[in-house]
Amino acid sequence: MREIQFREAIREAMVEEMRRDDSVFLMGEEVAEYDGAYKVSQGMLAEFGPRRVIDTPISELGFTGIGVGAAMNGLRPIVEFMTFNFSLVAIDQIINNAAKIHQMSGGQFNVPIVFRGATASAGQLAATHSQAFENWYANCPGLKVVIPSTPYDAKGLLKSAIRDNDPVIFMESEQMYGDKGPVPEEEYLIPIGKAHILKEGGDVSIVSFGKIIKAVLAAATVLEKEGINCEVIDLRTVRPVDYNTIIHSVKKTNRLVCVEESWPLGNISTEVVFTVQKEAFDFLDAPAIRVTGADTPMGYAPTLIEEYLPNPERVVKAVRKVMYK
Repeated sequence: MREIQFREAIREAMVEEMRRDDSVFLMGEEVAEYDGAYKVSQGMLAEFGPRRVIDTPISELGFTGIGVGAAMNGLRPIVEFMTFNFSLVAIDQIINNAAKIHQMSGGQFNVPIVFRGATASAGQLAATHSQAFENWYANCPGLKVVIPSTPYDAKGLLKSAIRDNDPVIFMESEQMYGDKGPVPEEEYLIPIGKAHILKEGGDVSIVSFGKIIKAVLAAATVLEKEGINCEVIDLRTVRPVDYNTIIHSVKKTNRLVCVEESWPLGNISTEVVFTVQKEAFDFLDAPAIRVTGADTPMGYAPTLIEEYLPNPERVVKAVRKVMYK
């Protein structure tokens, strides 16, 4: 099977859906003439023209509102944020319009729109450009929140998101755009809301998503040499969360570690741990542990970034703790 970059998988998903459905279009900052800030939309303007690949002003609130209105009128917009840090400027349109119109209209309007772009940290970008907001958006009924960790998942999930009749928040990592992985040439879709067991194991369940999966897999390799066999679960989507897969795993391993980049208060791991203790408390042989980003704005200095982010060493330490080792 061929291997392509994460950015290429995203592009293929958009191109295939735009060829399939004339109502799909892409809009955002630098998506057209510049071929995308991260070259995700490279070549799309040449194929589809300026009516379907649209450069916008630096006005997230404005073009997000245009996208929501277009979706209400039968189109299927893909709205790209250069980074989800900038989506805060548009959050009123996302939360108060895109997420709520279907319910507020008594089902008369669907809002089939995808908001996609880079999320979380990406090196020395400092406090206001390094934030992970997946738990903010997952907190809002009416939205679906997808965070792929491989090129394969990125393409299959994005195609499903574009075809979905509900608004979807699709979060990518700038640091993964150059990652390569196997992607079939034939069409495929991955259902939204179904987790993926990346590695089977019987000693401890580790739940994560997005680029932090890399740290989890690195930790699992280290732990395997110590005789600890980890089951690694990639959530893929954080609204809805596939609790059935998690609980089934915990009933087998009897231990749980959750790993994510966002701040610790009220994050996805909080909900996972709560649900597991509610539904599978009697199966736990140790308290569940969360490994998260630090409870502070991210610094600029590399040393501060290293202290802030989850890493393999912190994951290994957490697993040893739940194993009482």
